[in-house]
Order: sequence, then structure tokens, then C-alpha cells
Amino acid sequence: MLTDVDLPAPGLLWTRWATLSATLTGIGFADIWFVDERGAHHDDHGGSWARLALLDGARAVLFGYDRDHSATADADPPIDLLTGAPDWLPWDDLTPLAESDRLGFVVWHAEGRWSRTRYRDGLSDGLVDTVGPTLSTENTLMELSEIITEWGQHELRTPAERDAVRSASEDLLTAAVRGEVSGPAFERLLGRLTAPALDLRAALFAAGRGGITAGMRPPRIPAGRRPVMRRVRRLSQGEHDRLIWAAMHEATELHRPAPPATAELESLAAWMRDRSPHGDGRCTVLAYADATSLSVQAGKHPPADRPGEPRFGTFQEVSDLLRGLRRAESDPRYGRWLFVRVQTTATEILIERRYDSWPKWWADDGVSGPWRTNLREEVDGRAQPWHPSWVRLLDPQVAFRPAG
Repeated sequence: MLTDVDLPAPGLLWTRWATLSATLTGIGFADIWFVDERGAHHDDHGGSWARLALLDGARAVLFGYDRDHSATADADPPIDLLTGAPDWLPWDDLTPLAESDRLGFVVWHAEGRWSRTRYRDGLSDGLVDTVGPTLSTENTLMELSEIITEWGQHELRTPAERDAVRSASEDLLTAAVRGEVSGPAFERLLGRLTAPALDLRAALFAAGRGGITAGMRPPRIPAGRRPVMRRVRRLSQGEHDRLIWAAMHEATELHRPAPPATAELESLAAWMRDRSPHGDGRCTVLAYADATSLSVQAGKHPPADRPGEPRFGTFQEVSDLLRGLRRAESDPRYGRWLFVRVQTTATEILIERRYDSWPKWWADDGVSGPWRTNLREEVDGRAQPWHPSWVRLLDPQVAFRPAG
């Protein structure tokens, strides 16, 4: 199902975008807002980006991603932002972005209106956060002023200076709307800068490429073609995780010989007895570990903190001991345990290892758990006969379905 989107006409968006592009290019920043044969681009070089492309027939497409605000990209359950999208979109660009969860919004303009796939109210797609400076004349004027003060490092000390920048920005934007940008417009706005100084030739070249100088026209992209088949996410990242975790709960342990006795286990047990909360040697440690992460949960007799020790001191010490134990007990055939429960008394050590299953004594909140990439690494470190029953669910393809 589609919904209309309240956005400026494509020509206005483009003009504002091209104006910002030419202005920044004129002072040496040619890769923030810029134009090429594929359209108008924005890249904050921090993971957020957007692209506006024009097509013949008064058509346009605007798409992008904001690293902090595109909740649509990892929505739970997942959203197919290309449902109902027209055939003429640049599918070769959009499809891989959607498949890799790097598409936060896509809207298209045809027959006088902007449209997109409908998703629930309140779900942020990042469009406003990414291309906000082009969404109104006022926003663009504010951005031009920031180019002077932020990028140009020029302080506007008096109201008169601020008014002069405002007036020069208005004149530049008006000329851009008319397709009549010329050198004096840039000089009036950017001539006040010294470091960086105006490169008029670069500014005019960028303005021409953006189609806002006399006799120039914005680039158009050819109409795309919908793929015969594409992959659409059927499981969100969270749903895929929970599917694997559920399978781990149901899995049974494959038969392995117990690891040989190690000095590392004795060292852990000695540390636990020393940290016994009741001073009688009883202590319990519950842990999950893989090659890159380790977490600990409180057992019946958790290790006691010592007065005055650094915050997380206990966790750091037990983490080091557990990693040492895990390394010592690793086997190239059987792999390494994922979960472990160690219990001590004054004279005994009880240890339970889980290589293939999620034990009942390890709490599951449905939100946090082993990462799929980490589990993949662990399984790949074992001989095939000791691969757990849920290994097939680690395949990323499990999360996708084919769609025509």
C-alpha cells in the first residue's frame, strides 16, 4: 500500500541541492553536497547519505539512509520499502541497498505527487534528518549561512554582517531558481572568506553541472527496469536472532569427551573460592563466551566484590580467567564451549559446558544473545560432525524470500 508524501517539487529540491553543492565546492568541499551524472548526492561521511535523481516526464526519485534515524532499515518486523514502487526506479541501485539494510527511505515523484510505501506512523525513516536543508527555502538559507560560519570559519560578529550574508544567500538562491547563477552571486556570498578562499572557477563548474547556470540543464538518469526476481527480507535482524536462539534452546548436546584437567580450571576455582560470598568456598559463575565477546550472569552464589576495588574489577578478573580456560579447553575437532557454569565448594569443582545448546540456567530476555557472525565463526572452527543442529539457520539467506 502506498501513501502520498508532502515534499517540495523535484525542481525546487534539485535547485536548492545544486546551490549547496556549488557553494561548498567553491570553498574546497566538493564531496558533501554534490552533483554528477547519476544525480544529486549528499554524504556526511559518517554513514548518512541521500541521492536525488531526475528522470524525463517530470519524474524523480529520492532515497537515502540516516545512521541514527532510519529505523525503517532495521524495523521489526521488516519493511519492504520497494513494495508497490514503479518499474522506472533505479532498481540496480536500490535492490542491493535494500538487501543490505542500507536503505532508510525511498520516495518517487510522478503525475505531480510524491509517493512511498506506507509504514506505521511514528517510524522514522531519516529523510528529514538527511536532506532537511533542501526541504524549504528557509532551511537552505540557514545552511548557506552555516557554510559561511562553519565550513568557511568566518564569524558573523554584527547584525549587519548577518543581514549581508542573508541577502547574498537569497540572491544566490533566486538566481539558481531562474537558472542564472553567475560569478558575482558567489563573490558576494563567499568573497568574504579567506581560509578557505573562494575558487570561483570550481563554484561555477559545479553550478553548471547542477544545471543552475544559463544554458545548462540538470542531468537526467534513464528509466530503470524492475528485476525479474529480487530478495526481500522476511525476517528482521532481531527475528533472525530469535529464530536461532529458539533453536539453541531446543538443541541437544552432541557427544564429546570431556576436556582434560587444566591449570586454568584450577586457577578459576581458586579465584572463586577466594571470592566466595559467604566465605565458605561456595561460588557460582555463569558465562557465555565466543571469540570476541563474553558476558556473565549472576548464579546462586555470585563472586563477591572487594571493598575499594575498581568498578568492574570482579568482571575483568573473571573474564580473563574464563577466556584462559576456554583457550585451554579448545579442541580443533570439537570446538570451544559457548556457555559454562562453574560451581565450587571448599573441596569440589563442578563444571557444565554447553557447546551446542542454550542451557536453562542462562537467562534469555529475547533481546540480547549470541551474535550470528560470532556463532558462525565458532561453528567454522569445528569439524563438520560436531556442527550443531541449528547451523543452517546461520545462513543469511534464511532471512530472505524471493519476490518478483
